[in-house]
Amino acid sequence: MVEEALYYTGLEAEQVRCELCPHRCRIAPGGRGICKARENRGGRLYSLSYGEISSLAVDPIEKKPLYHFYPGSSILSLGSFGCNFFCLFCQNWQISQQEVGTRSYTPEEILREAQASGSIGVAYTYNEPITNYEFVLATARLVQAAGLRNVLVSNGYINPEPLGELLAYIDAVNLDIKAGSNDFYSALCGGNIKPVLATAESIVRAGVHLEVTTLLIPEENDDPEELRWLAGWIAEKCGRDTVVHLSAYFPQYRFDTPQTKPEELLAARKIFKGELDYVYCGNMALGAEYSNTCCLGCGAELVSRSGYRVEITGVDAVNRACRECGAELPFFI
Repeated sequence: MVEEALYYTGLEAEQVRCELCPHRCRIAPGGRGICKARENRGGRLYSLSYGEISSLAVDPIEKKPLYHFYPGSSILSLGSFGCNFFCLFCQNWQISQQEVGTRSYTPEEILREAQASGSIGVAYTYNEPITNYEFVLATARLVQAAGLRNVLVSNGYINPEPLGELLAYIDAVNLDIKAGSNDFYSALCGGNIKPVLATAESIVRAGVHLEVTTLLIPEENDDPEELRWLAGWIAEKCGRDTVVHLSAYFPQYRFDTPQTKPEELLAARKIFKGELDYVYCGNMALGAEYSNTCCLGCGAELVSRSGYRVEITGVDAVNRACRECGAELPFFI
């Protein structure tokens, strides 16, 4: 399906400027933006990915990853195609960086799928959902009206006005902050770190639950001083209780740097723990200490995780508090 885009400006000679993300692509008739999902047709900008779904599955909420947002629940997860970054190490390049087969859905059909699956709502994920903005916005409105939850898994490269409109319907975001260095963003992703950090602050101001993921790539974004700066920035601007997921990189797409070693992931976690209360290590079996959630007050185990097997062990769900000491917990249950 094709839908006219919401955020663009008409220019001379039937050119348009897309206003959705900081690239602000200037697109000639017949051309597409960097994301490959928005096309100028006769001086009007259209979303080519509207309702075009490449991936649809019911996932554990922990797979997004979200650890402090209804742990142990499941959520209908969907992706389309395209991305406004071109990360050389992309872990989902098959749907973000090339043509892919899709099936068409309406927002109403997605809502029915979510309700039939018994999930808590819908997660917009897999590729970059910002490139499918119009469909995500339309679906999120229906999902919210039905009393379900909306989750966004995003690189955060979006302009303030469309972000503000979308956040009114979003309950939780996993934001991919790829590094603490603009040089990294420029050289390896084709973007700029400043709009991403601004997105993180906007999410917090909007009262939307935020968790952050950083993919640790050896010798690229693992400099201790850079990591210390990023951890400190998150603590200062988003709060010490902001959840951070450190993930191990594996060679993908156009990057063949050797994969992250367990000791490298743990060294980064130690740095982040100096600034933040909740830092988890993902996609490596490192033991319960790095995946379970414990009470900051008394140390009691709150949530036990083994892969995607989750057990809520020490939470007073009614009061969102620790059963042992009564400390209030900063997450949804």
